[in-house]
Amino acid sequence: MEARAHIFISGRVQGVCFRDYIRQYAGSFNLTGWVKNLVNGRIEALVEGEKEKIEHLIGKMKEGPPLSWVNDVEVEWEQYKGEFSDFRITW
Repeated sequence: MEARAHIFISGRVQGVCFRDYIRQYAGSFNLTGWVKNLVNGRIEALVEGEKEKIEHLIGKMKEGPPLSWVNDVEVEWEQYKGEFSDFRITW
């Protein structure tokens, strides 16, 4: 089933290659969307694809890359729109 998730990650998630970590896993799971840093220190991501694969990506977000620590991952499930062709880091 196709799904869309709007995700906010808090903790030590900036300056530790977290966005690239997410981009790599999203690509390996054939997911589309984007990820970016927020001025409040969190990371925001919008992800589309198979719901099961998005759930795997969320699991990877909760782990985070080395040097990071994750305090919270907020997920808002939304209706799939199919508006992305790839997954990228944005600003």
